[in-house]
Amino acid sequence: MRLRTCGALLLLLIFSACATTEPRARAPAARGTRAANLQRAAALPWRDDGRCVVREASQPWPVLVERCYPALDHARVEFRDTTGRCTVASADAATLGLGFCVLAAPEIAVGAVIVLGVVVVAVAIQEEWDAYELRHLYPEEAGSSRGTKVASRDAVAKPKPKLEPEPAGQGRQPPVPPVPVDRTGRASCEPVPVRHAGEDRAHNECADKFPPNRYPGMDVLVGGVRFDALQVGVRKLWEIKTHRFDSYNDFIQDREIEKELDQLEKEREVAKACGYEFIVGVSTEAHKAALEELEPTLIIVVTGCQR
Repeated sequence: MRLRTCGALLLLLIFSACATTEPRARAPAARGTRAANLQRAAALPWRDDGRCVVREASQPWPVLVERCYPALDHARVEFRDTTGRCTVASADAATLGLGFCVLAAPEIAVGAVIVLGVVVVAVAIQEEWDAYELRHLYPEEAGSSRGTKVASRDAVAKPKPKLEPEPAGQGRQPPVPPVPVDRTGRASCEPVPVRHAGEDRAHNECADKFPPNRYPGMDVLVGGVRFDALQVGVRKLWEIKTHRFDSYNDFIQDREIEKELDQLEKEREVAKACGYEFIVGVSTEAHKAALEELEPTLIIVVTGCQR
C-alpha cells in the first residue's frame, strides 16, 4: 500500500513539474494511446519480453511505467535528470527513484534515457505492433485471415501451379500451401509462415540466424511469393543464397546470375508492393559483386554463411 501511495503521489508531482505552457504534440493521440506507448516502449529493454507493456499499453504512459517499471532491464538503462525537475519530484518517493520519474515524464527530454547496447524489440511488443499495423495501416489485410478458409477450399479445386526450381544447392521445394487472399481476390500481403523449402540444412540455418528470422524454421509467404525470412522487428523480407558461387567457372557464374536476377526482381516487386524492404543475403563478396554489376539497386548483404 505504501508503494502504491508513493507511486500515485509521484505521478501527480511529475505531471505538475513537467507541465509547460506550450501545447503538447497531438500526433501520438491521433494514432492512439496504445500505438504511441508500444512505439515508445519498443526502444527499451524488457526482462519479460514486453508482456507487461502489451498488457498495459492502453493506459496513459505514466501509469504503464508505474506498473511495468519492475520488468525493465535496469542494468542496461541509465537515467539523467537533464531538466532538474525529477530531483524534487522523486524526493518523497525514494522507493521508486529518479529513474522512474524520468521515464514516466509525459515528454522525455533528449538524453534523459540512455540504453546500453543494441535493443532488439521485445517479442510480445513486436507481435502486438504487427497486429496493430495489420488492423490500422493495412485495413485491406485485416479481413484476409477471415477469408483464408474460403480461399483454401477454392484452391483445392484448382490445379496447383508448377514451381520453378531453385538455383543449384538450394534443395527441392515442397508444395506451396493455399495462399490467403484479400477481399479483392489478390494474394494477401499478410505474412504467412510455412516450413522451410527443401532439406538444405546450411541454407535454412543461415536464413534463421542471420537476418534473424522472425519465424525460425519457417519461410514466409507474402503476396503469394515465398521468402526465406522475415526479419525480426522490421518490415524486411530476405532471399538467402548459400550455394558455392565462387567455385563455378565463368560461364556457369554468368548463367547463374541471370537466373537469380530474374527471380530477385520478381520478389523485390512483390515485397515493395506489400510495403516491405527486400534484402538479398549472399555468402561471399564475389557473389555480391557479380549481382551488383548487373543490378546496382539491389540491397545485398554478405552473410558469410558457409556450406
